[in-house]
Amino acid sequence: MLKDKKVLIIGKVWPEPKSSAAGIRMMQLIDFFLKEGLNIIFATTAKRTGFEESLDNLKLDVKEIQLNSDSFDEFVSECSPNLVVFDRFMTEEQFGWRVTQSCPDAKQILNTEDLHFLRDARREASKKEVSLDITNLRTDLLFRELMAIQRCDLTLLVSKVEYDLLKDSYEVPEDKLHYLPLFRKQNKECLPYEARKDFMFIGNYYHEPNWDALLMLKKEVWPRIRKRLPKAKLNIYGAYSNQKVLDLQNEKEGFIIHGRADETDSVFSQARICLAPIRFGAGIKGKFLEAMANGTPVVTTTLGAEDMLIENEWCGILSDNFNEMADSAVDLYNNQEQWDAAQRIGFNILKTKFQVGTYREDFVRILDKLDVERKKSLTEELIQHHFLKSSMYLSKWISEKEQKK
Repeated sequence: MLKDKKVLIIGKVWPEPKSSAAGIRMMQLIDFFLKEGLNIIFATTAKRTGFEESLDNLKLDVKEIQLNSDSFDEFVSECSPNLVVFDRFMTEEQFGWRVTQSCPDAKQILNTEDLHFLRDARREASKKEVSLDITNLRTDLLFRELMAIQRCDLTLLVSKVEYDLLKDSYEVPEDKLHYLPLFRKQNKECLPYEARKDFMFIGNYYHEPNWDALLMLKKEVWPRIRKRLPKAKLNIYGAYSNQKVLDLQNEKEGFIIHGRADETDSVFSQARICLAPIRFGAGIKGKFLEAMANGTPVVTTTLGAEDMLIENEWCGILSDNFNEMADSAVDLYNNQEQWDAAQRIGFNILKTKFQVGTYREDFVRILDKLDVERKKSLTEELIQHHFLKSSMYLSKWISEKEQKK
């Protein structure tokens, strides 16, 4: 039973559910653990941004920790967790060996958000305008992420595509992987077609796929739409809209930069269409779950909608040709019957694939089984042993170097 056990979550950043899908994911994990009666400690090396969720209002402990510091060893020994969740593989690289050394019986879980090696490879292929066979990747990032996955007892994946990729192409044992997507409910009241107008895009601009998609809107997609719909506007929202984002503003072209949206439901529910020409990335797109929840059809690429379709049906338009995407977006904008059908498909996708109740019981079962049964193989122990030694001495060298400054 999970109740009353202790889980330590080591966050890469403070969770910002209003800024990114990663923030939503972290808060959903925290909510799950709280509802199962676990005692939670959230620790991170990151600085607060002012936009983070107020964890102090929840029933959990919060701890600020330091990189390459022996103080973490004392901290983790004192809290003695049953489960340790690493938020992304870089966090596991930084703290995994210390957890293993101080709390060898704690089960270690990697929360991927998305596969970084896959996102990075797709970005490079997009820039070079070449095709990518993801089953043949051999990069430093791939090896680092796979090693983190092998060292952990369980890895959580939001995308079934990525689950299958690790299992089938990179021979990760299936009992080390668990598919747990993002969750979203349909909003009770969604505005109808005639009550909406204009297009929208939203994204965290620290996330490179969002910045690239915004440039594609500016250069390729929006000019063609605007030519056919001269009174339409593209309302652009998102966290961390830095100067290069703000510089794209052009009211005469209907290209409007609004910055951070405090209430995403409001901006989605007023838009008739969500535009997102995503050329690279990984995981699943939180913005599309928000769109579906608010009944807003989505126009994007096949990669953008990866692992979010049901029986090849999508809540809008899929196209990898930006001219075709623009023309199809205009047709969808003007056709209420097509628009209503897209909205219904979005509601069905949410109901079928992204409801927490569908996955809660199975996740509890996996964690209970993990706590009782799973033992590391000899290969896993060898990987852990050599990683512990190399990381330990590197960290101590960095610590000594810092002290001498």
